[in-house]
Amino acid sequence: MAQNESVDVVLVGAGIMSATLAVLLKELDPTLKLEVVEAMDSGAAESSNPWNNAGTGHAGLCELNYTPQAADGSIDIKKAVHINTQFEVSRQFWAYLSKKNTFGSARAFINPVPHLSYVEGDKGVSFLKKRFEMLKQHHAFAEMEYTEDKGVMNEWMPLMMPGRPADQHIAATRVAKGTDVNFGALTNKLLKVLGDTPDAQVKYSKKVVGLRRNGNGWTVSIKDVNSGGSREVDARFVFLGAGGAALPLLQLSGIPESKGFGGFPVSGQWLRCDNPEIVKQHQAKVYSQAAVGAPPMSVPHLDTRVVDGKTSLLFGPYAGFTTKFLKHGSLMDLPLSVRMGNIGPMLAVARDNMDLTKYLVSEVMQSMEQRLESLRRFYPEAKAEDWRLEVAGQRVQIIKKDPKKGGILQFGTELVSAQDGSLAALLGASPGASVTVSIMLELIERCFPEQAKGAWAAKLKEIFPAREKALATDAALYRKISADNDVALELVEDSPAKHYA
Repeated sequence: MAQNESVDVVLVGAGIMSATLAVLLKELDPTLKLEVVEAMDSGAAESSNPWNNAGTGHAGLCELNYTPQAADGSIDIKKAVHINTQFEVSRQFWAYLSKKNTFGSARAFINPVPHLSYVEGDKGVSFLKKRFEMLKQHHAFAEMEYTEDKGVMNEWMPLMMPGRPADQHIAATRVAKGTDVNFGALTNKLLKVLGDTPDAQVKYSKKVVGLRRNGNGWTVSIKDVNSGGSREVDARFVFLGAGGAALPLLQLSGIPESKGFGGFPVSGQWLRCDNPEIVKQHQAKVYSQAAVGAPPMSVPHLDTRVVDGKTSLLFGPYAGFTTKFLKHGSLMDLPLSVRMGNIGPMLAVARDNMDLTKYLVSEVMQSMEQRLESLRRFYPEAKAEDWRLEVAGQRVQIIKKDPKKGGILQFGTELVSAQDGSLAALLGASPGASVTVSIMLELIERCFPEQAKGAWAAKLKEIFPAREKALATDAALYRKISADNDVALELVEDSPAKHYA
């Protein structure tokens, strides 16, 4: 019997997660032999695709759900600060790569777009003002501006102001230094770097159908989607970075750490406008508050998106429900994910989230006119003929065991790894892409602890001069790193800050 092909690392899924981890591992150890396996015929075809996401470039600057208000009125800014510093870590990696001749211009995937928060009514205005006062004290948010002046808002968001009632009480904050990131373009840049690197392969139209333990790693069974042929690859480490498909693959591995996890798929839709006359009047990402009873991922926003050099506007999201785990998945994905180990948590979540399910179903049933009504809260003069519906990517929210409730629905991302560090999976959704690099660094520290502390330590320090904790606490360091990143990513003409490379 022929011996299996052998590699150091197999990464499942050619999205932003696998592409980032693969390039990072090759920077840390160029001798590693690795293979990326993707079921689709191209990279970034699912959640990393630019039209499957809207609010890309999450930096905690404008997302109001990252600064929750407690019953006593106090506002917690910890999550916003953490996401901001994580995004700065991502920018350090992109800046490092941008300084290498092989990567090309960063402007192919990142563009300057101001980030705004916008609220209505006395309660909303009071919240935004308090949030601004809290955030402004932290160096990461020092450049944030606040206004209740409609003249100023007319400069910040000219598309959104005409047609409003004269007595409407509204307020906004702005950070001029926000960005829009096309994670599809970034993913494909990373995959190209990988494809040009020795001992690194990206294979498309290949689906992982089996995972089993062997002596010191895993045997991965890979099926050719087109021919039906299969092959087996032995790997010392396997990463499941396949978006919604990561959960079924994790279950396939049978590792004890996978027990009790379930998935709650949420679909989404956007209204998209490509009319240049309208697009040119809105140069911002504007986030507001979710409607009462709506889940966190339904926070409405009107976004400038720059995709392949063309600017469009996206508004949404309009949530929905389907049993698919991927946009190109199967309606059987959810039922086939039910196991003895996760049926309890899944039933508990179903029981405790009836309102969410009803909300998702009602969103699916909306007419175009109802969707436009939501848009007109932002853009009162919106006309139906300028907008069309886009179907977004699938999000599979995490269901996990909970000692009190039996199971909880978790928004965010979770890294699940085998005890011996030979396999890891990333579950969950937003703000995933923007904080990919931090998540992959956590994976490296968890699954490759000896190398991270030893042979790879100097290279990690070179790529990442400052990690999240230092960025959150050292204002001068934060400002220097941020300014250096701006220069390397071509977001400013020039900067007094010296390059650290």
